[in-house]
Amino acid sequence: QAQLVESGGGLVQAGGSLRLSCAASGRTFFNYIMGWFRQAPGKEREFVAALSRRDGSTYYADSVKGRFTISRDNAKDTVYLQMNSLKPEDTAVYYCAANAGMGPTNRYAYNVWGQGTQVTVSS
Repeated sequence: QAQLVESGGGLVQAGGSLRLSCAASGRTFFNYIMGWFRQAPGKEREFVAALSRRDGSTYYADSVKGRFTISRDNAKDTVYLQMNSLKPEDTAVYYCAANAGMGPTNRYAYNVWGQGTQVTVSS
């Protein structure tokens, strides 16, 4: 069974950094689009970043451009989200997801999801 497992969340002060990891198991997501989404309490799950494993294209939400970087390690079948200059409004549960190749920013295009990892940014 295909699984995605996130790690790396935690508590950090505003201006700090965290790196989230998303490890795949049960199958390889070769040629998939891998995405990061987040959901704050009382809010809709929103797109953060995505990376096409086919051609390396990356996509970012405007709110994180210039601060977050998505990357991959194909040998480890792992995708990362480097988050710098964190702000309190970045506080959310962050989810990794896999998309067979349509609509990188559309959460409904993703059919495999991880369990999420909490990121809390204190002011």
